[in-house]
Amino acid sequence: MDWNSYEEAEAFLLEVPKFTRKNSLEQTGLFLQALGSPEESCKIIHVAGTNGKGSVCAYLCSILKEAGCRTGMFTSPHLVEMRERFRINGEVISKERFLWGLSFVMGHLEEVRKRSGRAEYHPTFFELLFLMGMVIFREEKVEYLLMETGLGGRLDATNAVKHPVLTVITEIGMDHMEYLGDTIEQIAGEKAGILKAGVPVVFCDKRKEASEVIRKRAEILENRVVAVGEKDYFYRKLTNKSIDFSMQCRYYDYIRLSLTTTALYQTENAAVAVRCVEELRRQSEDRRILSMTGEQIRKGLKETVWEGRMEEVFPHVFVDGAHNEDGIRAFAESVAADGCRGRRTLVFSAVADKDYERMIGILTDGRLFDAAAVVGIHNERAAEPERLRELFASCKGMAEPMFFKDMREALPELQRKKENNDYIYIAGSLYLVGEVKALAGRRAAAEPE
Repeated sequence: MDWNSYEEAEAFLLEVPKFTRKNSLEQTGLFLQALGSPEESCKIIHVAGTNGKGSVCAYLCSILKEAGCRTGMFTSPHLVEMRERFRINGEVISKERFLWGLSFVMGHLEEVRKRSGRAEYHPTFFELLFLMGMVIFREEKVEYLLMETGLGGRLDATNAVKHPVLTVITEIGMDHMEYLGDTIEQIAGEKAGILKAGVPVVFCDKRKEASEVIRKRAEILENRVVAVGEKDYFYRKLTNKSIDFSMQCRYYDYIRLSLTTTALYQTENAAVAVRCVEELRRQSEDRRILSMTGEQIRKGLKETVWEGRMEEVFPHVFVDGAHNEDGIRAFAESVAADGCRGRRTLVFSAVADKDYERMIGILTDGRLFDAAAVVGIHNERAAEPERLRELFASCKGMAEPMFFKDMREALPELQRKKENNDYIYIAGSLYLVGEVKALAGRRAAAEPE
C-alpha cells in the first residue's frame, strides 16, 4: 500500500477499526519477529496504570535525555495528530518518518499472514501503531524506550514485549470497567499483567487493595518491588507557575526538585519517575546512568512539558485531561490551590462510557466554580450534551449552565466575558482537550509574526 501524504495515512488508520478485531499477543509477537524483533534494539521501560502513565514517561524521558541518553516514547492517545504518540528525545516524529513506519509495517503483512496461516489477519488500530513505533524507534537508534500500555496491561499489544528492563504501574482507579473488571483488585490484576519474571517493578502505593495485588504478583515472579507513596515526597511551595518539592533519594541524598506545572498530582508522577531512575542505576552498566547527578534529575524534571495536564493554552485558560473519577478529583485539588482572585468558569464534556455523573458531582460539590458551560465534542463516543446540562442544572448552588455546540463556538464567547482575574478550566475528556489544542494551534498560526 502506498500513501502520498501523512493525511492519507491518518485517514487509512482511522478506517482500520471498522474491519479488524482484537488479536492475540502471540499474533502480535509473530509480527514483531517478521519485522526483525525491533523491540530488542533498545532498553524498554513498560508503564501501565489508570492515571499518570504518560506523565511518568515524559518525566523519565526528560531525565534520561539530560543524562545523554537517546530516548523514545510511545504513548496514547494523541491530542491533535497521531504522530504525537511517537517521540524521540521528547520531540514528535516527522510526518515523513510516520509514513515510513506505516509503509514498512504494512509491507510485511502478507509475510505474517503466511507465517500464521491466517489469510484474514490484520493488525488492529493500536497494534499497528505499536508495531510502527517499534520499527521507528529502531531506525532512530533509540537507547531507552518509555512504552505506555494502551488499555489494561495483560492483554495489551505492548505486552508482546518479553524483556523490558523495568516495569512501572502508576495510580490505579476505576476506569474502563467494561474491559478490566468491576473492582480495584480486578483492574490491578490486569495492570499487573505486564510484570515479567525477575524484572523489577516500581509502583504507586496509593490504594491498599491495588498494592496487595501487585505485591502478590511480584512475589510469584520473584520481582524486586519498589513502592512509591506519599511519604516519599514533601511539598515545599506552590506558585502560580511551578511546584517545589523534595525527596529522600537512595543515591542523591535529600534533593530539592521543581516542576513547571500547577498540577499538584504531577508531584506523585515525578516521584515515581525518580524512583525508576534509581532502579535503573541499581541494575545498569551504562556509565551515563551510573554517573547521573542530582542536578541532572532536577533539570530533567523542571524542563518536562506534558501537554493537556493543567496546561495554560491562553492567559488564565487551562486544559486538563482528567476523564475519570480519580483524575477529576486530582484536577479539583489543583484548582482549589490556584490562587484565583476572580471567578472560575468550568467548561465540561465527556464520553458516554465514563461515569460523568460522578465526575460532575465531584466538580460541583467543592463549590470551586462560579459558572459552568457544557460543550459538544466531535466524537461518536460523546455523551449527550443535554444530559450533561441537566446534571449541572440539578446541582445545588450552581447557576443554569451555559451550552455551546462545540469549543469553536464556546471559546471566543467565554474569553470575551472573562475579566482579568478570572480563570477558565476545560476538563472531562481528552478529546475535548485535543479540540482546544487544535484551536489554539490554528489561532497561533494565524497570528502575524
